[in-house]
Amino acid sequence: MEQKQQDFLVDLLKTPSPSSMEMKIQKKWIQYVKPYADEIRTDNAGNAIGVLNPDADFKILLAGHCDEIALVVTRVDDHGFICADKMGGVNPKAAVGMKVTILGQGGTLTGVIGVNAQHHGGLKGDFGLDDLFIDCGAQSREEVEKYVQVGDLAVYKLEPEFLMDRYISGRGLDNRTGAFIVAEVLRKLSEKDLNVGVYAASTVNEETNMGGAYFAAAGLEPTMAIACDVTFATDYPHVNKQKHGDVRLEKGPVLAKGAPINIKINRMLEKTAQSLDMDVQYELTPRMTGTDADKMRLTGRGVPIGLVSLPLRYMHSPVETVSIQDMDEEIELLVEMIASMTGNESLNPLED
Repeated sequence: MEQKQQDFLVDLLKTPSPSSMEMKIQKKWIQYVKPYADEIRTDNAGNAIGVLNPDADFKILLAGHCDEIALVVTRVDDHGFICADKMGGVNPKAAVGMKVTILGQGGTLTGVIGVNAQHHGGLKGDFGLDDLFIDCGAQSREEVEKYVQVGDLAVYKLEPEFLMDRYISGRGLDNRTGAFIVAEVLRKLSEKDLNVGVYAASTVNEETNMGGAYFAAAGLEPTMAIACDVTFATDYPHVNKQKHGDVRLEKGPVLAKGAPINIKINRMLEKTAQSLDMDVQYELTPRMTGTDADKMRLTGRGVPIGLVSLPLRYMHSPVETVSIQDMDEEIELLVEMIASMTGNESLNPLED
């Protein structure tokens, strides 16, 4: 990964983008993509879409969601302590002791997620976010409400970190890495003669309702769609590989297999990986994928879908971790597959 692209990725990861509040990151994504795209489109959901070869009949939608999980303010007590709930799949146990940035209507506030000291009993057994609170240093509800209203969002306050110049770790790699990947695929495809149209979408709201993916696919009516998301790596201690599979960092992109997935899209991906001498891994999605692919598939007359995922450790924690090599390989895989397409491919599983 070149320095300019790495800087773009880090900028995305530093930019708060909680589900329903993705406007700032989308503007940065558009600014990066615009020089390479034939068109930039947006919609009323908040999606940002870079387009190449818009006159082509065969249209490929690539979707990587840019929203991250967050906390949502539910109440401020008389002493200025803030109560919060989930905006997406927040793990309460990972939240204990973290710093947060509250994106308030009246400005941002830094807070800490306090916890009863172990000397006083600590936290026992299972607990939820309703057992935790945010301390901003305020002394009254009135002081907090100068900045914060019910419904305002908060994200963990920490910077992305590079580990051994091999991995990158931080909050919200699920799935700002996907938004980065589709941008890079578009950038590299802009240098090639294409027989298909490419619609690289940074989608919104995946962590809460997947509405962005629905808007994107319903509006574009693509011939096929590929979701670029993350999946569970299982290559660290205490993970039951027999139950959860064997997915590792630096072992290549992960292709989904299951009823929702179009088998011909997977065959094209596999053939391309073989031509690149690239390893791929697999995950099973028997009924649903749990990603933007599910919503895109069920738009219009139905859209054949694929799912290419980045192995990720510590899902929905403040220290999600991925491999730079895996990102580079996923980008290369998608670029080579799309560049080799004629635009006459049949996605009908019953046709040879």
